[in-house]
Amino acid sequence: MQLPPDFISRTRMLLGEEYPRLEDALNVPSPVSIRVNLSKNLRQAGYQRVPWCDTGYYLPERLTFTFDPLFHAGAYYVQEASSMFLEQVIKTYVKGQVKCLDLCAAPGGKSTHLLSVLPENSLLVSNEVIRSRGHILSENCTKWGNPYAIVTRNDPKEIGALTHFFDVMLADVPCSGEGMFRKDVDSIGEWSVDHVALCASRQQRIVHDAWAALKPGGLFIYSTCTYNLEENEENIHHIAGELGAEVLPVPVNDSWHVTGALKYDYPVYRFFPHKTRGEGFFLAVLRKKEEGLFAKNRKQRKDKKTTHHPTPRDVFDWIRCSDCFQFETRGDFINAFPAEFFDDYKAIEQQLYMVSAGITMGEVKGKDIIPAHSLAMSNLLNQSRFNQLALSWEEAVKYLKREAIQLPSVAPKGYALTTYKGFPLGFVKQLGNRANNLYPQEWRIRTGFVPDVPVLYPL
Repeated sequence: MQLPPDFISRTRMLLGEEYPRLEDALNVPSPVSIRVNLSKNLRQAGYQRVPWCDTGYYLPERLTFTFDPLFHAGAYYVQEASSMFLEQVIKTYVKGQVKCLDLCAAPGGKSTHLLSVLPENSLLVSNEVIRSRGHILSENCTKWGNPYAIVTRNDPKEIGALTHFFDVMLADVPCSGEGMFRKDVDSIGEWSVDHVALCASRQQRIVHDAWAALKPGGLFIYSTCTYNLEENEENIHHIAGELGAEVLPVPVNDSWHVTGALKYDYPVYRFFPHKTRGEGFFLAVLRKKEEGLFAKNRKQRKDKKTTHHPTPRDVFDWIRCSDCFQFETRGDFINAFPAEFFDDYKAIEQQLYMVSAGITMGEVKGKDIIPAHSLAMSNLLNQSRFNQLALSWEEAVKYLKREAIQLPSVAPKGYALTTYKGFPLGFVKQLGNRANNLYPQEWRIRTGFVPDVPVLYPL
């Protein structure tokens, strides 16, 4: 790996005699790690666990995840191990139900992790300003199956207009990506000292713009995947000084080999690939000061002009605990959102652009209601309300490629749920001995290649 000379000189000054070990580590293949989704009852395999994450595991080799139906079912998420350290922050400081924001959330690794580790029935708002990345974020959150989730697409300044709304905010800020050099070789060519300075300035703006949305006394989690001081310790020093935040410690086991601050005396947490089994990562936790903060009046957006219709009664039975949800039919789509946060949902809808929220139950077409893929992915899906089609690996891959599914014999007509090893994959409409594939067009497997041997998470 040919590293930029400026990166070498700067990082050598930062690490001193440790630098050759870092450079050696960057020339070793990246470890492969996943988090399993316990809410979908995926059995934890006998892999080595990521020490700081109860559901994180290292794989002995990289699978072709595209062809594992369980990956598409949201049974696990492929995530870099160091970033799973977020779990330790939540376990240390978040003890009750909260409203949480993941500010720069795409593609969704930390959002899906938060949906697993936040206290039960906490609300998560995951935001991504870039349109294409926002759709990927929504897809991954939908697959994870937790209905207490909203995905938005807004600039941090618009988020900040939700004054004192969130108890916890996470900003995994866009950075120069030094810690991802061995995973993304193209990022090496984009690196420069000027780019580091640009990223550091942008990170400060993002934090300042969104800061008002955090409640007094609330937690702000700041993270990057880079090594330099400007984007890490110096930005924490800036936030602590300019915004009066307190930097909080997180308990760390010595066996994890996590590195502390390389400048100033703050409790911050660095992951270096020559010390920890993962990529480069930095994290700090800040608490917003309590005193002298007063909520501003929010500017209310006009409600979108949408025709509301009563929700058909049959739809209520499609999920368990339907009494815990507020159902809403807007236009042709029926949505369900947790009733305890419905007022918050409406407040966010007034202020921000929503990509997805709660459970999309189905689409009304004439007298028919087409069950939505969001429903199939939901952890609250009442599977007993649908005829089920158990697919083999070959059939599941065809389904995920959005090809027609041939049924072995005449089956009952109507909507049916496809499953793989008991995990829902999505819906089809049965038409006798064949079925129309209802898998989302934009989510389909696009490659024409299919491996000869099944690619599977070992159950």
